Amino acid sequence: MSSSTSSLPERIELPGEGLVLRDWAEGDLAAMPELFDHPDIAYWTPIVSPFDEAAARARLVRARQLRQEGTTILLAITVDGGAPLGEVMLRRAPEGTEIGYAVGPAHRGQGLAARAVRVMAAYAFEQWGVRQVILELEAENAASVAVAGKAGFRLLDVPPITGEEKGRPYVLQTWGLDRP
Repeated sequence: MSSSTSSLPERIELPGEGLVLRDWAEGDLAAMPELFDHPDIAYWTPIVSPFDEAAARARLVRARQLRQEGTTILLAITVDGGAPLGEVMLRRAPEGTEIGYAVGPAHRGQGLAARAVRVMAAYAFEQWGVRQVILELEAENAASVAVAGKAGFRLLDVPPITGEEKGRPYVLQTWGLDRP
């Protein structure tokens, strides 16, 4: 990848679908454990557990590092640019342009993940020029499978991705959304 295609904006704010996806900030550190220190997030995502203030600071540093490397964007999901309710990720990966997300337990059931995924997909199509974005999900993760459907993704006919995370084996299905 040339430096022109791999560079990412230093600041990103994406409004849409009643949300504002924005960069994580120092002021979010205290709220992050409430969002990410939860058994569901520990089980279904690679996010570190337990998730405390030190983990929050490390995630903020890592988010900035990945952005500088030009591979990954991690944004806070908000309704108004204020308090974070979760996170959405966009990542250039060998298997495709991948979106990931996590919504804090207190903020689930409001359609935040599906809306954030659609906003991030639109960004990938418009700014990165990709033809497809993917989600990699475990079939047993009913909430994420529901998000995939609500966001317009379809299950792709590709081999499952197997691996191990936090000592637990996983099998990921790949869901895709094509550029409109």
